[in-house]
Amino acid sequence: MENKNKRLNILIKTAECALLAAVIAVSAQIAVPLPSGVPVTLQTFAVTLCASIGGIVEGPAAVAVYILLGAFGVPVFSSFRGGIAVLIGPTGGFITGFIPLALMSGLRLKNKALNVIASIGGLLVCHLIGAVQYSLVTDTDFIKSLLLVCVPFLVKDVLSVILAMTLAVPVRKAIKKAVKSA
Repeated sequence: MENKNKRLNILIKTAECALLAAVIAVSAQIAVPLPSGVPVTLQTFAVTLCASIGGIVEGPAAVAVYILLGAFGVPVFSSFRGGIAVLIGPTGGFITGFIPLALMSGLRLKNKALNVIASIGGLLVCHLIGAVQYSLVTDTDFIKSLLLVCVPFLVKDVLSVILAMTLAVPVRKAIKKAVKSA
């Protein structure tokens, strides 16, 4: 009986990871292109939501699945793009920056304010990685890169993090309830 429960738990976690990766992929397609080449998307919201739901293991795993799918050419990145060229291109740093965002958002600290602060810290790391790669790939001064590809997104992204963390609580409860009744 214990072995059967363990296999069921693995199956549930795998399905959860796949669904969370799909949420991130769908959020990437809701994009508004900007002249900088960095589109406005719902990915920050989706990554934070998925990590807040999946926790420190399934959240980052979902991001890793999303990135690997895209790296292998599946068109999951914004504007239905895929491939290594996207990851090493000007906006690729933001995609790889989703990993620290997911790690920090997946923490389940007892203090909710600390959870938000940790997630915003992960967001800032994501922006830093994105700005560094943008600067290197486009041969743009780092400060100019920050002003071009980070500053315009910060308010939206901080609000996205807060909203995602707020919505994750009832979603997590609903998932637990559904799993228990299955």
